[in-house]
This record gives sequence, structure tokens and C-alpha cells, in this order.
Amino acid sequence: MKFDLEIDGQTRKVDISPSATSGQWQMQIDGEPVEADACLLRPGVLSLLVHGQSHRVVLDADLANASANGDSADPALHLGAHRIEWRAEDPRSFRRRRRHAGTDGPITLKASMPGRVVRILVAKGDTVAAHQSVLVLEAMKMQNELKSPKEGRVIDLRVAPGDTVSSGQPLAIVE
Repeated sequence: MKFDLEIDGQTRKVDISPSATSGQWQMQIDGEPVEADACLLRPGVLSLLVHGQSHRVVLDADLANASANGDSADPALHLGAHRIEWRAEDPRSFRRRRRHAGTDGPITLKASMPGRVVRILVAKGDTVAAHQSVLVLEAMKMQNELKSPKEGRVIDLRVAPGDTVSSGQPLAIVE
């Protein structure tokens, strides 16, 4: 699996695949190989052995609470005494967001694949932050949040909950 991982504003290219040995992973971060052994201790708690050093990683409980309340929060994890915010993105959508970041004028959010609109998280006229969730689209039995590519105002919503959309269909406009 390949993805872009953003930590504290720094983007890394990550490639992870399972090794032949159970619990072991072959990883490359920015093209450099990394040895890792992972074990899920319980939901939200992971034991990692990286380059011979043991680490306990805990998913931020605030993230689970924010999701349950419908709030939008960046995921975070605790590594020792440090809280680290992170974001993993499909490289294609991350490039699209980065390309539009800081641009002037309206930007149209489009469906990346056919699906069904599950929820609208903002209203026409609302102010949104960069990377704030705008709507939830269900495609291939998975729910995907579409996020604002920049800070701005929602000037148009072209769909409603329950609408079926096709790939490339305009869904909302942020100015």
C-alpha cells in the first residue's frame, strides 16, 4: 500500500507491505527501507518494534470522541509523552489538494468515483477551513469524506443526502 503521510506539515512517501513472517512488515519511507514488527495489543493500541527499539503507540481517544460527535478532528497518536497529529492521503487526492492550496477563486469539489451522498457536513454560505470535511460520499461500501482544498466559503452545494453521483460530478464549490 502506498500513501502520503503528513506529520507536522512534513510529507513522507510511505510504502508498506506484509512480510512473509506474520506480524512483520516491509516498509519504505521516502525510498529508505525500514524494518518493523507490529502487534495490535487491543483496539487503538499498537506495539511496534522498529530497528530493534520497542514503541507503544496509542490512538488519540479524542479522535474517537470527535468522530462519535460528528466533529472533524485530525487523527493523532501518542508515542511516549508526545502527541503527534498525522494525516494519510491517497497520493492523487493529496496532490490535488496541494495543487489548489492557497489559490484564488472558486474550486469545485468533484466525485472521484460513482457513489451516493451520505451526509452534508456544511451548509451553503458556511466558512470552512482547509482540509475540513464538507460531505461524506459512499462508494464501494466505504464512506469517504471529501474535504475542502482551501480555507474559504461554501458558495454552492449541488447535491443532497441520498443523491447518487457519477465520477467527476461537481458536488460543491468553495470560494
